[in-house]
Amino acid sequence: MATQTSDLLAAAAPRTVGVVGGIADDQLDLPTPCREYVVRDLLNHLFDVVVNFQELAAKRPVEWAEKPDHLGDGWRDRFAVEADRLVAAWSDPSTLEGVSPGMGMPQAVVGGMALLDLTVHGWDLAVATGQPYQPAPEAVAALHELVEQLGPTARKMGVFADPPPTTVDDVPDLHRLLAQTGRAPTWPTST
Repeated sequence: MATQTSDLLAAAAPRTVGVVGGIADDQLDLPTPCREYVVRDLLNHLFDVVVNFQELAAKRPVEWAEKPDHLGDGWRDRFAVEADRLVAAWSDPSTLEGVSPGMGMPQAVVGGMALLDLTVHGWDLAVATGQPYQPAPEAVAALHELVEQLGPTARKMGVFADPPPTTVDDVPDLHRLLAQTGRAPTWPTST
């Protein structure tokens, strides 16, 4: 079976997996557009996302406070495996029913949050390590509504920064999405 969430995750995941696979060990301490994270930190966060959101799909609680270092032997391959498991975890239509016991929001929103992290952090890691990145267009299109919905609360909680000022109305979908999350699409030249 498949759901719209698993289809979108299936479109987005390989693009981020490709970026993760292209990160060299000597790039792990480079800065990223996420001010509080260097590449190593952001990779560990993204590992937490792909693992924990599998549990959230099954409506099981997760422990976000634990911060294991996922970057041991074979971490690139393990990330690819966990990303595939994430897609599979959201493929059952029952995963989208009801409210997440761990997050207190609709399950469909929780699945969208996994998609958002894969897509936006894929870009973060790509620009931080000098790699090309082209997100799944269908994922970017689907995320605009979610980011609008989550934006005010996410900004209050410090998850998103304020959108950078812009004077251009006609910008690519990805750039609009990045700006909605408080990122400057021209990073690092705009930091």
